[in-house]
Amino acid sequence: MTIRVRLRTMERIWDSLCHEEAEPESPSWHETILNERKQMMDSAETKYLTIEQLRARYR
Repeated sequence: MTIRVRLRTMERIWDSLCHEEAEPESPSWHETILNERKQMMDSAETKYLTIEQLRARYR
């Protein structure tokens, strides 16, 4: 398949998924990961960057 054909196919698949009424069920491990990330966010040790600091870091 050419790239164009593959992209067109992916677009059609994505479009069909967007119109599905049923939501896929999340795997059980998602909740574990989300809880871990929330704990990290709530931790006093977590440091956040401003968007300017982030841009400066990657220039």
